[in-house]
Amino acid sequence: MSLKQHAAAAGYCILLAVFTCYVLLDTFVLASPRQPAAAGMNTSLSDNNVTADSSQTEQTTSQPAESRSTDTLYQDENIRIQLSEYRENNTAIYAADVVLTSAEYLKTAFAADTYGSNITAATSDIAGEKNAILAVNGDFYGARRTGYVIRNGVLYRDTGSADTDVLCIMADGSFLMTNSGEYTAQELIEAGVRQAFSFGPALVRDGAVSVRADQEVGRAMASNPRTAIGVIDPLHYVFVTADGRTSESEGLSLSELAAFMQRLGVQNAYNLDGGGSTTMYFNGEIINTPTTNGRSIKERKVSDIVYIGY
Repeated sequence: MSLKQHAAAAGYCILLAVFTCYVLLDTFVLASPRQPAAAGMNTSLSDNNVTADSSQTEQTTSQPAESRSTDTLYQDENIRIQLSEYRENNTAIYAADVVLTSAEYLKTAFAADTYGSNITAATSDIAGEKNAILAVNGDFYGARRTGYVIRNGVLYRDTGSADTDVLCIMADGSFLMTNSGEYTAQELIEAGVRQAFSFGPALVRDGAVSVRADQEVGRAMASNPRTAIGVIDPLHYVFVTADGRTSESEGLSLSELAAFMQRLGVQNAYNLDGGGSTTMYFNGEIINTPTTNGRSIKERKVSDIVYIGY
């Protein structure tokens, strides 16, 4: 090989390395605010770089005149939350039974109030900023470039993710389980969807477990920390987290989580991001034991939360 050929090959390798580093940094490290998708348009968000303040879309609701609160209970005229702890399959499971007078009290929030990639914060920090009564981590939309993102009635990403179950929470608080092959994101907005999550899978549909015993998320281990949300009756929900990856708490498989949700009486239930993201926050405290590797106990920073509050 001639000297020129060696130089060209070296130059190509350097360019390839630089490009690969940029892609990795852009995907996993560099914070990049994005612009919401324009209504009625298939707007690609991957090239946009505009801050989108989710707080501008939230409904303004008045604080209750009186409330009652303990370590396991919150109650006012609009919201009732009862915490319970279970132990099944060598796993610590925390369930929050939530009854609302209106779906407006079930909300979502972005880290830093901004939609984008690699913009993250601890679930407890986001919840604290929103004065949330109860919160769990969301679907960590920022770790992916596809999957519908609708939050508080605003369409942020309209690029679907193939073969991914989508949880839609309607304006009346009911659940719709679908996927990007059935409806476009704009059709969901026009149908009255206020929240759409793209993680999954759906755990329970119409009261029946809808995951196989061997089904998993990607290449995840069978037993993991898990986060899920389910609906029992209109405006009656359960938020669930299961600890895992420690000697004190093994974690659940998806089928074990689905069976647990079914026993709680849910009609529909959905798996949110788990692993180190799994966090439940209630009345200013972290309820579960978040961990990524089982050696250190701390929250993983996430893109978004689901919460109950004003």
